[in-house]
This record gives sequence, structure tokens and C-alpha cells, in this order.
Amino acid sequence: MYDRAARQKGIPLYQFLGLPRPQPLATSFTIAIASPQEMAGLARSVLQYPVIKVKLGSDDDIARLRAIRDARPDARLRVDANAGWTPEEAVRRIEALEPLGLEMVEQPVPKEDIAGMGYVQQRTSVPVVADESVQTEEAVERLAEAGVQGINVKLMKLGGISTALRILHRARVLGLKSMLGCMIETSLGTTAMAHLIGLADWVDLDGPMLISNDPFEGLTYDEHAHITVPERPGIGVRLRGSGQDMHVQG
Repeated sequence: MYDRAARQKGIPLYQFLGLPRPQPLATSFTIAIASPQEMAGLARSVLQYPVIKVKLGSDDDIARLRAIRDARPDARLRVDANAGWTPEEAVRRIEALEPLGLEMVEQPVPKEDIAGMGYVQQRTSVPVVADESVQTEEAVERLAEAGVQGINVKLMKLGGISTALRILHRARVLGLKSMLGCMIETSLGTTAMAHLIGLADWVDLDGPMLISNDPFEGLTYDEHAHITVPERPGIGVRLRGSGQDMHVQG
């Protein structure tokens, strides 16, 4: 519906929404859990990408992150535990990992343990960013009360642009930083989300980088993983190779 309305106006989605024009921002590039050597090798394979997001959540976490840091001393590192730690364990792990340089820690404890998220944040200066815990607008209020520093907003998790916008605006009022995230998905959803970059502090929109069969053309990445949003009307997505804009239904 947003895509259709913006197309009828002949303007890009961000303009239709009254948002700032998205400036090129570097997305993080995700490295999934593997052996430390494999993860370091992948980090070296993307030397031009300035931000790496590392999946953690097991006993070898320190060895994994150390291997990546050795391979990429220049990179900004974000870690995502995917709710894999208890609050007490998270504090110990973050304390051990912090000397390796952390930009943030995403979802260190189970999604329902919002008090635990606050417990972790109170004991570290590294921003704790809620992901799976951000399921509703009410959860954002509770996370702010608990004291976390940021939230990860995903269209596929929240149900669409309307809810995402309300949460992003409310997060700013509450003093929370915001990250724009995605699932492993095509350029359709990630391009829609990229139109909201003007409201974000961090960007994690690497889904199209991680798949080989994306049928859509939309947002683009330069050699340093900086995102550019198409200036075509609406979301600006079209079928790959067609040269024609795709009309999103529904």
C-alpha cells in the first residue's frame, strides 16, 4: 500500500513518508558461527567491508572473536549472541570480549527476559541492543525502562512499515538508539527498510549479500558495503533483468 501510494505521487517512499533522504551508510556483514579459523577466513575475504557482525553463543566465543580481530584489526565489530547466554554469563562473556573492541552486543539473553537485558546493560558500557525482544511497541517501553541502549527494528518481525515507523520515532523519544535489521531475505524487504535509514543509528541490511538467487533489484552496495536507495517512485524495486518496476500488491 505504501509502495502504491508513493508511486501514485511519483516520489520515492522516503519522501512520501516525510523522512530525510537516506545517506549512504555501511551495513554490517554477518559472519555465522563456525570454527575460529573459518570465521577469520571469511573476515579476510571481505577486507573492504568496515563493519562485521559476528554470531556467537557457545563456549568458543572468545577464540572466535579473537581470530576475527586478528584477521581484521581495522573492522568495527558487533556481536550477536542470539539469546544464547544467561544474564550472568553474558556479563562474564562481554567482560572477556570487550578488550577485542565491541561496537555493540545484540540480544545477549532470551527474548522474554527484558529484566535480564537491563541487568547486562547495567554492568557494561558496551551498548546492549535488543532484537528478538522487540516484538511490540509495549516491549520497547519496557526495554527503555530496563535501561538497554538500543533496539533492532525489522519489518518482517514487526509486520510492516507503519509499526516500524512508530517504534523508531518512539525509540528516539525514549533515548534509545536504533538499528535497521533484516532476515535472510531479498532486496524487496531490505529496500523498503533502507528508505528509513534517516531514522537509524546503525544499519544491518546485508540479507541480499547472503543469498545467490535474489529475483529483485533495489538497494545497491558499493565496494565498502555502503547502501544506496533507488530514487525510483515507491520502494523502487524491480524484477531483476526486466528493466521494469515491480508493483507491490497488498
